[in-house]
Amino acid sequence: MIQKSVINLIEQQKWLDKTAKIVQPAVLNAYEAAGEAGRRLKNFFHGTWLGHPLHPAMTDIPIGAWTAAAALDACELAGSEKYKNGADAAVAIGLVGAVGAAITGLTDWTGTSEKKQKIGLMHGILNLTATTLYTSSLILRRNKKSRGTAIALSMAGYGLTTLAAYLGGHLVFGEQVGVDHTATSAEYPEQFIAVFSANDLPENSMKRVNANEIPVLIARKNGKLYAIANTCSHLGGPLDEGELLENNTVKCPWHGSVFSLEDGRVIDGPASEPQPQFEVRAKNGEIEVRRKK
Repeated sequence: MIQKSVINLIEQQKWLDKTAKIVQPAVLNAYEAAGEAGRRLKNFFHGTWLGHPLHPAMTDIPIGAWTAAAALDACELAGSEKYKNGADAAVAIGLVGAVGAAITGLTDWTGTSEKKQKIGLMHGILNLTATTLYTSSLILRRNKKSRGTAIALSMAGYGLTTLAAYLGGHLVFGEQVGVDHTATSAEYPEQFIAVFSANDLPENSMKRVNANEIPVLIARKNGKLYAIANTCSHLGGPLDEGELLENNTVKCPWHGSVFSLEDGRVIDGPASEPQPQFEVRAKNGEIEVRRKK
């Protein structure tokens, strides 16, 4: 009940829509303005090289460091001042990690829309506010007279970080952001099965079919057949409604992820997970597919 109330409250904030419409294009334009270097950097921050989003791994640094700082600060407040240097170091480490988490998170956020975009923006605003509090805390920790205030700011920042982490968890588990949308409980075909007539697929075209309840994208390009999962791994977009490109790739119609038809790998994000690949052949006038072994 509490979760629904929090999420509903965020959804009702119209100013989040207005802010998103300003920030999202600005970030995307910044990457595009950098040309090929910007494209490579954007893919790096998405985690296309890693095979899954980079952002969750980066968030462990500030959360872990600031949790340690909170524990050490508590010890100091209890009278054990020998822990204060450790607390200060933990706050500083968390701030360094927060930069990486912010960049990767902002990059991933540009590939969202609607409710996910609002929740993600609020998640980022909370983390930005927490980072500001921790920065102020680190500065004030140098002065013995203001150390109590510094610790109080850190504790407030930790509370905001915890709330932001809650929203981040909802984005993953509730809104399925950052998960592989090609994962399914349905069985992938292990043996060749016919899916449609070979005459129904002209040159330089693509078609969605079902193979054992698995949506499969079949494409014929330059006289060769290709088959990968039709559901985009990023947020579940239908690849068959996208664009078949000249270099044996397909572009998702939702957020622009580009995949290789030859092996399903990610060419351009925001997707980070590759598309499952299928073996495909024409036999007895039928197109047949099975999961790549």
